[in-house]
Formats: sequence, structure tokens, C-alpha cells
Amino acid sequence: MLSPALFEAVFTRSPSGHYLLSPTPEATILAVNDAFLQASGRTREELVGVSLFAAFPRNPDDPADTGETVLRRSIARVIATGRPDRLVAQRYPIAVVLPNGATGFEERFWSAVNTPIFGADGTLLCISHTTSDVTDQVRSTAAMAESESRYRALANATADVLYRMSPDWSQLRQLDGRGYLKDTADASRYWIDDYIPVEDQALIHRAIAAAIHAKSTFQLEHRVRRLDGSVGWTYSRAVPMLDARGEIEEWIGAASDITERKLAEEKLRESDRRKDEFLAMLAHELRNPLAPIGAAAALLQRARLDEGLVRKTSEIIGRQVAHMTELIDDLLDVSRVTRGQVELDEAALDMRAIVADAVEQVMPLVRTRHQQLDVDVPAQPMPVMGDAKRLVQVLANLLNNAAKYTQEGGRLRLAARVRGNEVVVDVVDNGIGMAPELVARAFDLFAQAERTSDRASGGLGLGLALVRSLVELHGGTVACESAGPGRGSRFTVTLPLIAAGAEPAGRRDGAHAAAQESSMSIMVVDDNVDAAETLGLLLEASGHRVSVEHDPLRALERSRTEAPQVCLLDIGLPGMDGYELARRLRAQPSTAHAFLVAITGYGQDSDRRLAAEAGFDRHLVKPIDLDTLRDALAGASRTT
Repeated sequence: MLSPALFEAVFTRSPSGHYLLSPTPEATILAVNDAFLQASGRTREELVGVSLFAAFPRNPDDPADTGETVLRRSIARVIATGRPDRLVAQRYPIAVVLPNGATGFEERFWSAVNTPIFGADGTLLCISHTTSDVTDQVRSTAAMAESESRYRALANATADVLYRMSPDWSQLRQLDGRGYLKDTADASRYWIDDYIPVEDQALIHRAIAAAIHAKSTFQLEHRVRRLDGSVGWTYSRAVPMLDARGEIEEWIGAASDITERKLAEEKLRESDRRKDEFLAMLAHELRNPLAPIGAAAALLQRARLDEGLVRKTSEIIGRQVAHMTELIDDLLDVSRVTRGQVELDEAALDMRAIVADAVEQVMPLVRTRHQQLDVDVPAQPMPVMGDAKRLVQVLANLLNNAAKYTQEGGRLRLAARVRGNEVVVDVVDNGIGMAPELVARAFDLFAQAERTSDRASGGLGLGLALVRSLVELHGGTVACESAGPGRGSRFTVTLPLIAAGAEPAGRRDGAHAAAQESSMSIMVVDDNVDAAETLGLLLEASGHRVSVEHDPLRALERSRTEAPQVCLLDIGLPGMDGYELARRLRAQPSTAHAFLVAITGYGQDSDRRLAAEAGFDRHLVKPIDLDTLRDALAGASRTT
């Protein structure tokens, strides 16, 4: 039989905290082992013979300190039932001496077992109270739970798709699709077929293999099959989780939906491509008229030209200059409209008059191409509110477009009608037509560059973009349709019909009769010698007295003695711009009342405003239209 000393030694040296309590409500400490003394920081003399609850009192300032209550109940259960009672990770702060000498409570957690000890006669002799300090484990578990909680909160807060992959990516272990991709709660070995289009799978496999080989982050932008069955784009990034040996245990990844970004990038690339094509086409279109102009100029330099040849050569130059002016005007119009700088001069109009003016403008081209243009308008008025010049421009652009893209001998039709509270105008042709993808973007800037491969019809492809902008400024809509290449096109303009009783303006004369101006003294100031000299010769041929200067200071000096009635001033002059020259001319008595005309290549609305502020009476844009110049000079003759 083993001696009592052996049992005492086992009790005292046990690595677990252990003491014996009296089987009474106060639980007096009868014996305590070394492990508990070390864990609690007490001595045997402090504890033996003292109530457990007196030795380790509760913290009166801590409402959450329920350790004493829980321990009393456990001991009471052991006394009442005679069976062991277990407490798991119970919070039981203990009093300690703080560094400043005061007494405080240190939070501790204990797991304990209370076991009844009976005598040979069955009497309850004492209660064995075994403890383990599990403070570190509890805190570690709490920290892990908090970390997990934060991870879950972060996962719930992000819109990214979260997933887990096996070390070799052969198995998708979990995926939270966020409504973007299909959720996967169970491991799947066929994930790549579910999520990745077949044509992109080789790219994915290469990126995975590289990441596994380097044990580095996997990151890739790739296409993905979305929950709704469509194919989108995602940016996927996964990091390898390594074990103690440095081997990959798992991959944790996130994937963002970047479909909108990729579509925007593609749209920008397409826009850049069209812009590049447009710039190349612009250079081509501007060079085209330079060739006949250059040839005509060389021809005029030859001696002994008869009058007929001179007239024919001059007509060539005039037509090509008009063509270049039209191209530049289109560019300026589009710029002004897209920046919202166009102000409409609105009035009540009869759409029949607008149609008539537009048809008149396009008829020379229609006749040249031997085409037939049918016009169908009702007998009754079609009143609309709008800017007559701009609405004529809309229909003329559509008719010109139809004529250019219809073969010689083809047929065009313009039909206008009232439909409900709208005026509807259709422009139809049996020309080259459009593919569906071009129909979808026919009114976009630069889209028309692709309408024909040979560009035989010319133009910059800005007309339809300008048409849409102008129609929308009038509160209307424009649409196009085509049955396909070679099957013609239809463009439909819809404008609001104004209330009955409005007074539509009648048709304005398309050909404005030039006023007969009287002979005047005119000073031309332009640092471009050729431009100044040719304009001077033209004015002299019209019967005016002309002086020409290329330097603004010399022009200012000369004007004091000659006092010209009209001054035609370039804006981009050396040393002093045309605005300053105009202000100085207005300030000196000899030219204070002269008629000042700005002759410039700057044609924006802001340029016209600057000219008016500087004192100019008129603003003409190079190349100068002769009828417009004559009209300006006629105005000058009436005011000087």
C-alpha cells in the first residue's frame, strides 16, 4: 500500500493548480499546492485556513465580475449532488499589488473542476478544486474572433468577389459572387468551365502556373462569365497562404468587376481611332483643292492668256476656295455647337419655306450628278419655331449627304408632313446605304469617315453630327435607318409643331441682291503681302480708291493724313494686333467715324465679340465672300 507521504507529494508537485476546500458554503482552504501558489502570486500562509472567497474577493467596482457567484454555485452543486462540477474558462479577476503600491484587479480566466472527496464511511470530507489559468488562450481566442469579425465586416463591406482556391488551383473551394458571379459554397473541380470563356482559359492557366511556380501573387485582368450569362471583365488578385514549411496551403483571392472600365477604355480607343482617321481625312480634303488652285495660279502667270481662259481659271479658283471655306465652316460649326456656344435666332417659320431654301441650295449638286429629287410638301402651312438659317442648314446637309452617297442618276426624295403635334421631314435616297453598326453611330463625330472607302464624295463626315446637335437645340430629334449596304438610307427629322395663330415668316430670297456701293477711299492693312495686294486690286477693280499697308504703325501714320472712309484690318498683325489698331483709329479725329471691318481667320463667337468691343463695325472671316464684302461696303457707304 502506498504511503500518505507519496499522495502528499503528488498533490504538492502537481503541475495543475490544486487545493482542498471545506465542504461548507464559505469553502475554507484546507491545503494548496505549489502550482496554484505560483499562478496566484500568494503564499501558503496567506491562504490556508482562509475562506476561498475572502482570499479571492470579487471586484466591487466591476459589475461584470461574476466569478465568485459562479464558483459558489458550483461548490453548492457538488455538496448537493456529490458529483464533480466543471467550470470552463470562467472570468475571475484576482487582486494584485500594482507598481504604484495600490491594490488593483487583474483580469484572469480559469478552467476549474470541483470534485467531492469522500471518507471510507461515505462522509464528504472535502472538495478538491483543480484550476488551470487559461487567460492567454481566452485572449488569443477573443483576438482571433475579433479578427474574424473584422474580416467578415470587411468582406461584407466590399463589392469584390471573394474566393478560395486549392494549392494547385484545381479546385475552387469557395466563392462569394456578390450577385456578379455564381456563388460556390461547395468545392468544385470544374470551376474554370463555369466562370471563364473557353477562348480565355489558356491565358488563365499560364498566369496561374507562373504564380504557383514563384509562390507569388496571382493578378490578371481577364474576361469572366457573369451570373446573368453575359461576358464581362474582372481584375482578379490572389495571394498564396504558406504553411510552416513554406508550401502553399491555399489561395485567398478577390475579383473586381471592371466591365464598365474596359468598355470605357474601348470607347476611348475607338474614339481615338476615329479621330486619327478624321485628321488624316482632313489633311486629304484640304490638300485636294490646293492642287487645282496651285495649277490655276501657275497658269495665270503665263503670258498671252485669252479672256476665256482667264475666266475659266478664275472660276476654278473660286470653286476650290468655296469648297475649302465650306470645310472650315463645318469644323467651326461643330466646335461651337458641341461647346454650347450657338445661340438660335428663333422666329415662327413655315417649314415649307425651309424646305424650299434647302432644295434650292442642293439643286446644283443634284443636277451635276444627274439625279432626280422629288419633293412632297403639303399645301397647308407647317409652323415651327426656330432659326431659319440653321434649319435650312440641317435639311441642306441631309440632302447634300444623300446626293453625295447616291450614284449618278440615282433618286432622292424629301417628304414633309404634319403628324400629331410634330412636323416630320424624311430625306430618302437609293444610294450606297449603311451597315447596321454604322447606323447605330451615324450621328457620332468622325463616324462618317468609314462610310466609303474611296472618299470619292469628299467631306469631313461632320455633317450628321452637326445635324443632330442643331435639331436637338430646336427641341427635335433626328434618326436614320438603312436596310443595309447598297439599299439606300432614310433620315427623319422631327420638330415640335407650334400653336395655331403664330405668324410664320415667309420664304426669304436665297439670292441676295448686292447693293451698289459708291466709290470710297479704303485702307487695307494686312501683313500677308499677297492677301493685301490681291484684295486691293479687287477693290480698285470695283472703282474704289485703295491704299495698302503691311505694318500697323505705318498704317496709323498714313491714316492721319489720308483719313480713309473704310479700313479693312487683319487681326494678326506684327507688333500691334488689329484690335489695338482699331482702338487707336477710333481715338484719332481723322478716323474716329471711319467704317472698320475686321478681316481675319478667327471666326468664333468670342472673336466677333472682341472685334465689337474694339470698335469694329463688321467682322468678316477669311477667305472673304465677295458678296458679303460688297454688302459690308454698301453698309459703309450709307453710314459715311
